Amino acid sequence: MELSGRVAVITGAGSGLGRAAAVRLAKQGAQVALLDVDESRVAGLVDELGADAFAVQVNVGDTQSVASAIRAVLERFGRIDVCVNAAGVATPGAITNGEEPLPLETFRKVIDINLVGLFDVMRHCVTAMVKNERIDGERGVVVNVTSGAWDQGQRGQAAYAASKAGVVGLILPTARDVARYGIRVVAVAPGLFDTTMASGLSEKVRAGLEQMILQPSRLGDPDEFAALVQHVVENQYFNATTINLDAGVRMS
Repeated sequence: MELSGRVAVITGAGSGLGRAAAVRLAKQGAQVALLDVDESRVAGLVDELGADAFAVQVNVGDTQSVASAIRAVLERFGRIDVCVNAAGVATPGAITNGEEPLPLETFRKVIDINLVGLFDVMRHCVTAMVKNERIDGERGVVVNVTSGAWDQGQRGQAAYAASKAGVVGLILPTARDVARYGIRVVAVAPGLFDTTMASGLSEKVRAGLEQMILQPSRLGDPDEFAALVQHVVENQYFNATTINLDAGVRMS
């Protein structure tokens, strides 16, 4: 799918990987709907990207907020061609501290945002895509952001790992659901990237993480993630799969 003139919805567009994807897709000529829980962050990005960018405040853990956001996108642009689900949280918490179990609400909130919220955005976007005319046989593309944590879960990250494993589990059945409409569904599993979260790490911790990365031995540049998103959208033969983007890192 050529990106010029297309409409892309990006959640988590205010920072990190979502922001990088939004900037790259906009540079390829796409109109971009920038969805984020913090409207001030995406408002600043609109100033940078110009008239083809549209900021929408959304809480992906709230289904009414999601429905309202997608309606706003359709009212502004009239269609949706690409959906990039990059919103997520990584609230830590061991299953027990030895005295008390992890509060179930802590676990549930991560699942609600990272998995249920992602599916909520996705279901609205693919329904809108069905109404598009087919161009070169397709109507739309969904790129869901999972994580290497889905099968390399670290201590204290049971909720995050479970949510990201759920995203991987969504890919094949949903791709099968929407194939007849000319819609593709792909997941990207990033490894360690130089995002806002990483910027708060000490030099010692950062160096320790980089030692686990095979080649190149550094944190990923968010634009490297964005470049893969662009390629997935443009390459029709990517479908129903999860792509690791991690330079060979294996966490323990």
